[in-house]
Amino acid sequence: MTTGAPTPTYPARPRRSRLRTFLPLGVAAWLVLEIWLLTVVADATSGFVVFLLLLAGLVLGSVVIKRAGRRAFQALNEALQRGGTPASGGGNGLMMLGGLLIMLPGLVSDALGLFLLIPPVQKAVSRLTERTFERKLREATPGSFGDAFQQARMHRPDGKVVQGEVIREEPGDAPQEPRPPLTR
Repeated sequence: MTTGAPTPTYPARPRRSRLRTFLPLGVAAWLVLEIWLLTVVADATSGFVVFLLLLAGLVLGSVVIKRAGRRAFQALNEALQRGGTPASGGGNGLMMLGGLLIMLPGLVSDALGLFLLIPPVQKAVSRLTERTFERKLREATPGSFGDAFQQARMHRPDGKVVQGEVIREEPGDAPQEPRPPLTR
């Protein structure tokens, strides 16, 4: 049954990014690989050995996460006592990620988690992540989420942060009272 009303036209859907397209496929392949490796190890040894491996991964991962959390908390306390801000993470975030990967059931995730606990690997991954994040911020378009991070990081040449407020005046807006100055 038609009413004679025009059919609404919907704007074209934006293309999905490669990450959104291939991430579910990658996660599914990773899960299949983990299950297959666990069955291979169970066939070669026994189910009890696989159970012990998974239990050891759970215990080791929780110890690593607890230790990294303690280190991060101590660094924060020391920085606050000095009256400054904590230095860069020092690898605590990557240690926590490594501990989480070790806690996940599976041998591939355990190997990747143990690999992330190696200090030179942590430094390399940290540098790569920082460079990627900086590049994404530089490429951010105005009005995007990345642009908000870019605006929050504006500094004067002498390194001091400039406090300010952005006021966008649209044509046709009524003039308003002047705003009071920002204070510290």
